[in-house]
Amino acid sequence: MPNDNWVFWLNLTNIALGLVVVLAVLVTVYGLVWEVMNRFRKHRTAANLDEELKGMMQGEFAHGLPVPGLGMTMADGGEPTKSSPEQAKEK
Repeated sequence: MPNDNWVFWLNLTNIALGLVVVLAVLVTVYGLVWEVMNRFRKHRTAANLDEELKGMMQGEFAHGLPVPGLGMTMADGGEPTKSSPEQAKEK
């Protein structure tokens, strides 16, 4: 064959596709390792949260203490309570 230019382009295409496959495998492995590490961190953090919650219930941490001026929260979406006449005069 006088013109073997197509062999060069075929080899170049195969090399490029091989690099794409290797890159895709590396990205997938990186994503899997990242996910496993995040799950491990969350599991370890959950154990620390349990200890912190136990400490809050025993009054060990400052943010677990009641604050008199904070008032009642409505996290459950309950009905607001009417303020007493004394509180209305203070405002």
